[in-house]
Amino acid sequence: MLKYCSIGSGSSGNCHYVGYKDTSILVDAGLSGKRITTGLNDIEADIDKIKGIFITHEHSDHIKGAGIISRKFNIPIFANVKTWCSMKDKLGDIKDHNMKVFENDKTYSLGDIIVRPFSIPHDAADAVGYNFYADNEKMSIATDIGTITENLKRHLYKSKLVILESNYDPNMLLMGSYPYSLKKRVMSEEGHLSNEDAANFCVELIKEGTERILLAHLSKENNFPELAYETSKGILTQNDIIVGQDVKLDVLSRDEVSHVYNIK
Repeated sequence: MLKYCSIGSGSSGNCHYVGYKDTSILVDAGLSGKRITTGLNDIEADIDKIKGIFITHEHSDHIKGAGIISRKFNIPIFANVKTWCSMKDKLGDIKDHNMKVFENDKTYSLGDIIVRPFSIPHDAADAVGYNFYADNEKMSIATDIGTITENLKRHLYKSKLVILESNYDPNMLLMGSYPYSLKKRVMSEEGHLSNEDAANFCVELIKEGTERILLAHLSKENNFPELAYETSKGILTQNDIIVGQDVKLDVLSRDEVSHVYNIK
């Protein structure tokens, strides 16, 4: 069965683990190398079985530890051309054979896992989310989303588990200390997804077959876990969806390694 674990998720850094049989993958490596290796040890994941680091986009909270992990353990890094062009100088020296390029919206096989990157709206060179397939099951990761597009829906529908951004509370953002230009960026269609927008999209996902949703990439300054959870739970309840019965809902921690979730 597919396995998923968050090593860390939030505006301070992101790293996801996906595993199936003898193949393991990291999505992003925006934490320190030490924290990533410690997190993998905590869940007894063999780093020698990591077949690749798949990058969503070039922002530092997604690539901080990628170069370090690649060099230390000889692990390939996968990204599209525009992302490679934007992040290469930030990673340090990467061996040529570990620089892997993919095209969005195409399907790739890596060991026992099928991977499909897809375009998402974010203010990066060419940001992507990911579908993962194994054993006739599908899970998806989509964070750093400015708005819900038809392409995003098409790729996330029918995913049994979805890791979905629930980045900010609009009131906290507007009343907070961010300069106006940054507030405007966060709220833009190439910025981040609010709690309310994430919750409304959760309703659609559940109707399309999603059984578990993990709210991810919470802002340190403009959100907190209980608020993200209660916002989604409230909107789901309004739509006659019972959390714990019709869907399982959790919030990923910024600082702690999550449970290992089995998709079956």
